[in-house]
Amino acid sequence: MIMRSLHRRILTTCLIGLLSVPVYASPLRELMPNAVALGSGSFRWFGLKVYDARLWAERRGISADDWVRTPLALELTYARTLYGNRIADASADEMKKLGIGSAAQQRAWLEAMRQIFPNVDSGTQLIGVYRPGQPTRFFRDGAAIGEVADPEFGPAFFAIWLHPRTSAPKLRAALLGSP
Repeated sequence: MIMRSLHRRILTTCLIGLLSVPVYASPLRELMPNAVALGSGSFRWFGLKVYDARLWAERRGISADDWVRTPLALELTYARTLYGNRIADASADEMKKLGIGSAAQQRAWLEAMRQIFPNVDSGTQLIGVYRPGQPTRFFRDGAAIGEVADPEFGPAFFAIWLHPRTSAPKLRAALLGSP
């Protein structure tokens, strides 16, 4: 009798815990039905966690140097409040540091990101979906929020995390599932 009561309490606690976690209809199931998580990690700025990241791909074993040919999704779950324009500006700065895109492309990409990227709070989930040669699509908490049609944008955006010269090499290794 005591064990049954204890089991009920544990089960109830677990169910309440599951119900308190935000659940979003993931666009990954529709856009990448065979997606597998390659790796995950956290991005920190001066020790403060900014977001948790998870990289998805349609197949395992992608090359760290040839990821551009693989459909990918990057899921970011934010740990703090940030303005969308600040996210767009930081993204554009990272692409510029990597020397990706012409000056005109960089300006167009920045404007597109400023239009798409929303303000976020702790727990907000943003997902970017990259398919080679197609528009890069973005989702907030499972709902579509916009896309960038330029097929060169996707590789430039994902390079922020996956380029060998990324400003976050430990996160790159974690996302790619490297030791």
